[in-house]
Amino acid sequence: MIKIIFVCGTRPNFIKIAPLMKAFKAEEYYNTLLVHTGQHYDENMSKSFFDDLNIPRPDVNLEVGSASHAVQTAEIMRRFEPAVLDFKPDYVIVVGDVNSTIACGLVAVKLGIKLVHVEAGLRSFDWTMPEEINRILTDRISDLLFVTEQSAIDNLNNEGIDSDKVHFVGNTMIDTLLANRKKARKSNILKQLGLCKREYGVITLHRPSNVDDTEKFQTILLALNEIQKELKLVFPIHPRTRKNITSMNMEKLMDGMENLLLIPPAGYLDFLCLLSDAALVITDSGGIQEETTILGVPCMTLRENTERPVTITEGTNHLVHVTSEDILKNYHEIRDGDKHNNGIIPKLWDGKAAQRIAQIIAQRKPT
Repeated sequence: MIKIIFVCGTRPNFIKIAPLMKAFKAEEYYNTLLVHTGQHYDENMSKSFFDDLNIPRPDVNLEVGSASHAVQTAEIMRRFEPAVLDFKPDYVIVVGDVNSTIACGLVAVKLGIKLVHVEAGLRSFDWTMPEEINRILTDRISDLLFVTEQSAIDNLNNEGIDSDKVHFVGNTMIDTLLANRKKARKSNILKQLGLCKREYGVITLHRPSNVDDTEKFQTILLALNEIQKELKLVFPIHPRTRKNITSMNMEKLMDGMENLLLIPPAGYLDFLCLLSDAALVITDSGGIQEETTILGVPCMTLRENTERPVTITEGTNHLVHVTSEDILKNYHEIRDGDKHNNGIIPKLWDGKAAQRIAQIIAQRKPT
């Protein structure tokens, strides 16, 4: 019997954990424990994801909540350690690049537990991003690294990571998308919001570099103001972003956008439906770059870099400078059909990544 703790804490983690839980539960020689750190505590950004994705309720909920990076990371470590000591796992599996990832990873390796990092090797090469620090440190201490694209293999090789630890398996986030695509089509979110297919755009903004910087945030909103004059925009607004609109006195600007629809964070199936039928997505999210690539929807990523370059070389993603001019330039090119999308599905993004991971771990006997 191989004992495994799965760790999740944020919205993207839930999406990546779902197929892993299913794949490992299907094998009788695995004994699993699901730990939810509580890093995301909003109802629509946590609990509804377990309902939508049919993930079992967490065996342990650390209920950490929001805090500074230092406080949150330390509190996750403090609360996670007893769970590890009690369950005595052979492996701890962490996903992505959030504070829960590195915090639980550190606890595992300091207790002599094998650490598995799913979605390893991605690099933005931007050390101002907290996620980049989490990615690099987690990869350095992991015993098994499962990667989603060739660039990740190249990065880990360049960093001197033993190639025997690295396995190219595909993308568990795409496993979830493909498994739920038909179910998402049954969502009535478009009817509820009065939307027509391909006649609206979707916006997501949450990165501090965009929404905590008053000048940048205003620049983005001014560009969105121009776009919404000819394309209806749906904005499932992150709690952090909503708070900043108020604190930065931007409510008047937002209220003046008659074709901009602000809605609470959507559940997974509703949001997948919104993405699938959109004419355009404007985001600063990592995972949405991947989802739009599979869905074939043009994506404008408001960042200077991306840790997911395959979404540009093979997918539908476009990096856009955070200036009103570049945002509008890219929008017009997509609108007019001048922006080329490669439309190629990346290698191994076939819905079977979690199965490959379960099989690889099954072949290894913990020492």
